Amino acid sequence: MSLTDALAASRADESRRAARALLRRPLLRSADDEFVLVRRHAPVLREWFERNAGWHLAVDSEMARLVKTVVDVSDPTHPARDIRSKQPFGRRRYVLACLALAALSRAEAQITLGRLAEQVVLGAADPELSAAGVVFTLQGREERADMVAVVRLLIEIGVLARVAGDEESFVKETGDVLYDVRRRVLGALLTTPRGPSTVEEIGFEDRLRAVTHELPPTTDELRNQRIRHHLTRRLLEDPVLYFDELDESERGYLLGQRAAITARITELTGLVPEVRAEGIAMVDPYDDLTDVRMPESGTEGHATLLVAEYLAGQADRQVPVAELHGLLRRQAVEHKSYWRRDATEPGAERGLAATALTRLRALRLVIWSGDVVSARPALARYGITEPTIQEMM
Repeated sequence: MSLTDALAASRADESRRAARALLRRPLLRSADDEFVLVRRHAPVLREWFERNAGWHLAVDSEMARLVKTVVDVSDPTHPARDIRSKQPFGRRRYVLACLALAALSRAEAQITLGRLAEQVVLGAADPELSAAGVVFTLQGREERADMVAVVRLLIEIGVLARVAGDEESFVKETGDVLYDVRRRVLGALLTTPRGPSTVEEIGFEDRLRAVTHELPPTTDELRNQRIRHHLTRRLLEDPVLYFDELDESERGYLLGQRAAITARITELTGLVPEVRAEGIAMVDPYDDLTDVRMPESGTEGHATLLVAEYLAGQADRQVPVAELHGLLRRQAVEHKSYWRRDATEPGAERGLAATALTRLRALRLVIWSGDVVSARPALARYGITEPTIQEMM
């Protein structure tokens, strides 16, 4: 390989690593490992994301922010999670997160956890929140733990930086914590086309549609551009893009432009298209662009794989969740030497089944509705069939 080729390959590899870093974490700070690469390749990355996905990339000396547009605002499968326990946020924690961000927008350069919590308590006293059933008075360990979970999420995002203290002391009411407030990061969090303060609609669903609404295209060129953006976003963000979820114009565009769209994504990210009759999955050979892995180690990971295998063999019918409970009870006994000890306790199968189905739904492999679940086409890759032996000619 010539020096020129080697340099070109090195630049392409750096650009790919930078793009993957942004897709994995759309807000990077200057202290993050890949920030230097993102800043070095910012012009190329900015042009690619603008042209192919309609996403703006802002880069300065402090941070890099890829302003993604949400593909599906009704998708509940990728919630905010507790940094330590990985449990999804409930309603109160989401409300506390919003109140904390509002308080931080008015705060000084530094703030203590106690002071932030006081501001959140004042915000939670709003009559509309009380009428909606949201109560937060900072009384008791549970409410303090909720506040700490929110703060740890803000630290992970980069809005807050711990200066002194420990959050556990706040939960135990034995101490406080001091933080720096990173205003540049705070100001870059919002990614909606419209600011919430400009929305006059009443009701959560109507307000959500209003803040995420994009102006309709007025020419054929703009319509094709909108379709290209939508398809590229889906292929970058969703584990699987199913053809039957697209409207006629989107299917027609994808039929003619599939090779070009997937080739551009592969060149930028290293993702490899797997095209089937039912849809397209962009497979990650490096396995680090997902927040939900399959398969995964541990009791829950093994249980999820067994549920996937079972459902793949039941693709022609809806399977009662109770049937999966029975399956996992039997599997817990069979694998008790390898699974954690409490997996064989009465009722443990319900938690295992819920965890497995939550993971499979997030990967768009099943449809889980109430007490029944059915396989989606991509789940077939986890099915096991009898081997076929062919004699050599």
